[in-house]
Amino acid sequence: MISYRPFHETLIKKGVTEYWLINKQGISSATVHQIRSGKPIKTSTIDTLCFILDCKVSDIIEYVKDE
Repeated sequence: MISYRPFHETLIKKGVTEYWLINKQGISSATVHQIRSGKPIKTSTIDTLCFILDCKVSDIIEYVKDE
C-alpha cells in the first residue's frame, strides 16, 4: 500500500500548508483531497510536488507492506 504520511511530514518540515500548495503553487484542491484520502495520484503530480517542495519522492510517498 502506498502511504502519503511522508508528504504531511514534509509539509510541516518545510513550513508550508496545503492552502499554499493550492493557492500559490497551482496544485488542484482535488489532488490534495486525493492525497488526504490515500487515493492514487499521477507520477507527474509527484514530480511536480517534488519540484515545488525541493524534495525526494520518498519525502512524498512510501510503500507500507500489507500485513
